[in-house]
Amino acid sequence: MDKFRMIFQFFQSNQESFMNGICGIMALASTQMYSAFDFNCPCLPHYNLAYGLGILLVPPFILFLLGFVLNNNISMLAEEWRRPQGQRGKDPSVLRYMFCSMTQRAMIAPAVWVSVTLLDGKCITCAFCTSVPVETLGNASHPSLSQGEIQRVLARIPCKEIYNGQQLIANEVAVRYLRCISQALGWCFVLLMTTLAFLVRSLRPCFSQAAFLKSRYWSHYIDIERKLFDETCAEHARSFAKVCIQQFFEGMSTDLVAARCHLPRKAPADAGEAAEKLLGITDQGTMNMALKSWHRCKPPLNLHPPALPTGNGWAGEGQPPTHPSAPRKETAAYYSCV
Repeated sequence: MDKFRMIFQFFQSNQESFMNGICGIMALASTQMYSAFDFNCPCLPHYNLAYGLGILLVPPFILFLLGFVLNNNISMLAEEWRRPQGQRGKDPSVLRYMFCSMTQRAMIAPAVWVSVTLLDGKCITCAFCTSVPVETLGNASHPSLSQGEIQRVLARIPCKEIYNGQQLIANEVAVRYLRCISQALGWCFVLLMTTLAFLVRSLRPCFSQAAFLKSRYWSHYIDIERKLFDETCAEHARSFAKVCIQQFFEGMSTDLVAARCHLPRKAPADAGEAAEKLLGITDQGTMNMALKSWHRCKPPLNLHPPALPTGNGWAGEGQPPTHPSAPRKETAAYYSCV
């Protein structure tokens, strides 16, 4: 139980770890989905190819889109891409880094599906059973079958219970032939994906490490800024609601007193604290204006330094001293009389 708790805490440590955990769960889910999927080839010449390639390619596409949907950064990327220029410029390298990062994670589950499907071999057997070389593996000089009938017989290779072409080609031979080709393609696909991942991980720092660090830093900054803004808005909404409710009940108590219903009145202890958290924004129109201003013209990423002191004789007249004096430490002592 402690190990699962540690794994869960690791997934919650930051956004990347959380998304890596989601992608791992999706990869396992894709494997379980394929193992639980009931594969039924239609065994018809004009439908086998569509069914086999559909099972091979359509679920990975759905898993790819699902990987984007489950990624929390997709809305942040769209918002950053579509927002007005405002007071803060948009860095294309940061947007490109965010999109590439989401794409790499979203491709994990589809790659697992394709790998498992190719290694199993059912889809390739169903899709290309009519392309089995009968001249090499069977008896192509069968006198009683036309070309169309041969295609119909070969289309029944995945359906062993209704296959009736043992005189043309043995079912076991055709299935083994197609499954070997499918497994070869599967291992080549796994090797290709592993090689690409290795090259991306190992060669990227050799060419653009500084640009990569910059893009990664500012993508994290955008994520953290959005979370802090949501938390600040939620805290303001809580304080706004608290003050509104307190004013409502104070007005009700005033009306009751005016109606000669004497009720004990006690000022709330946190009324002043809730009012301070409103930061001067005390009506709906001003809050809407603040939200629109945040979207349209975000503040520039340039923190203003504190103003230089003017009472020491050098501010405004010359250059400041090279080594500023250390801040003065104040010590407070408390004495008790016993």
